[in-house]
Amino acid sequence: MKRHNRDDYYVIGEGILTLDSNGEPITVRPSAIAEVRKFRFSRLGPVGAPIDDTQRLIVETVATAMTTDPAGGDPESGVKDHGSPDSGIPSGFTYLGQFVDHDLTRDNNTDRLGQDVTVDELVQGRSPSLDLDSLYGRGPQKDPRFYADDGVSLKSGSTTGVGKGAPGADNPFARLSHDGFDLPRVGTGSTLADQRLANIPDRRNDENLAVAQTHLAFIRFHNRVVRTLAGSTPSVQLFSAARNTVVRHYQWMLRTDFLPRVVDPAIVTDVFTNGRRFFEVPAAYGDLGWYPRYGGKNIQPGDLPTMPIEFSVAAYRLGHSMIRGAYEWNAVFNRKQGIPATLLLLFAFSGTSGILAPPPSGSVSDLNDPNIGGLKLPSNWVADFRRLYDFSEAKRDDLTIAPDDFNITKRIDTLLVNPLQQLPLGTFGGQDATVHAAGRQLNLAFRNLTRAGMVRLGSGQQLAKYLEVPPLTTDQIIAGNQGASLDQLAADQKDSFAKNTPLWFYILREAELNGGRLTGVGGRIVAEVFHRAMEGSNASIVRDPSWRPSLGPDNHTFRMVDLLLFAFEGKKELLAPLG
Repeated sequence: MKRHNRDDYYVIGEGILTLDSNGEPITVRPSAIAEVRKFRFSRLGPVGAPIDDTQRLIVETVATAMTTDPAGGDPESGVKDHGSPDSGIPSGFTYLGQFVDHDLTRDNNTDRLGQDVTVDELVQGRSPSLDLDSLYGRGPQKDPRFYADDGVSLKSGSTTGVGKGAPGADNPFARLSHDGFDLPRVGTGSTLADQRLANIPDRRNDENLAVAQTHLAFIRFHNRVVRTLAGSTPSVQLFSAARNTVVRHYQWMLRTDFLPRVVDPAIVTDVFTNGRRFFEVPAAYGDLGWYPRYGGKNIQPGDLPTMPIEFSVAAYRLGHSMIRGAYEWNAVFNRKQGIPATLLLLFAFSGTSGILAPPPSGSVSDLNDPNIGGLKLPSNWVADFRRLYDFSEAKRDDLTIAPDDFNITKRIDTLLVNPLQQLPLGTFGGQDATVHAAGRQLNLAFRNLTRAGMVRLGSGQQLAKYLEVPPLTTDQIIAGNQGASLDQLAADQKDSFAKNTPLWFYILREAELNGGRLTGVGGRIVAEVFHRAMEGSNASIVRDPSWRPSLGPDNHTFRMVDLLLFAFEGKKELLAPLG
């Protein structure tokens, strides 16, 4: 099972950063073979100081503060209410962001380690790029199990109808099974958990129902593109033509729609107009060496991208703060009907973290039993995309719903909803995963903060200096703007924390002080890594700046709502089948 949270990081030029048997960070020098097989991380900025026992106590206190509802929170749904407005970003972008993360960190060699492959193929498979390999795997020739009989279209799955007494049993759609509304499932194995696994290249995309339905939308998008191109494209070229079309439209959507919502648009525009300044900057003529600071590398044309640990371990964990504790999911599961789609239920109705059924006791522990649950997504749990994305952007009034039925993300800040205090084991690599010191290790904030110590991540202050960004003041770090309260820290602990702030917390505090968008350190890291990941894709809007979208309303517009409209044929009965 592919793990969502890594136990180690291979950083080029340093070795494998991991923990010893006592939980202390160590560096392991890999063999030549192991080095080739490891996912290729790099270090953008300076090395940070290790976490000592005093700092570990501070981190534990801060992690608790980040996942504890302030006064006014809703303990039943886990919806944080920290006195600031919601972000205004439609909630679908939270899980689009997770889908993108899995695209960036997809290990394309996982299932072929015993095969005879070249070094070049291995390195390419470890290279982070925005090329949708989490959707396509290695293509229909090498991964035919993900593809339909035509060898070009992607497989999708069917739902299962619900019986009498189930929520929404009187809904005509909910009562029946339907093709194309669930991920394809394996269907074989010794346990129910084996049988309900998603038959997709990256099973992390079935970690929760929201990201699973996002993956399904991309399956539909590819298949509609295939049908559109089939009449004008030779059959031998059809798959590559469809994939190139899908990838470029996906990149355009990320550049123009997703990124400006979560990152200061001025930073995005600067990076995509003027190029990168800090991460894997193209070498000037005659300058073929290494940067003098921190080992950063000037790249040459054709060099494969790496993944900075500052992005993976800190900056791109912004989405954890955007998660709601409960959602207005569809016509059956919402507050008006008395059953909102809580975060626990979104985990439950998945195949990687859940059981595709309600947890019998209502506890996250039920999700760890491989022998209970169902095999397919029940029809009453199909997403209503009108509740996750704002179709008024596309002037589709017929697909625009009332504000009370719509979901927007929580502001990007230093607070997480309290269900993230305890995650299902499936989010750590499957129901057989083992987690030490479970009481705190299942707390997402604690894991994020301590992982930074394992890889000796530079502090927020160190990265601000390196990226030439004005640092946050002590008062800004400690007080923030209606985010996590650090009042439980003693005076000397506050002073230590303000001088050496963990990068993930620092970046979230920056956003909190910037109306909920990454800026400064976080904004620069995310924008530059996205730019490099697009540049490193075989199909690339960065390397082909003249390319323009053809599947949106005009030749310069293609948003996530346009992708969904194309994928679901613009039909309400497909985008919101439960009504």
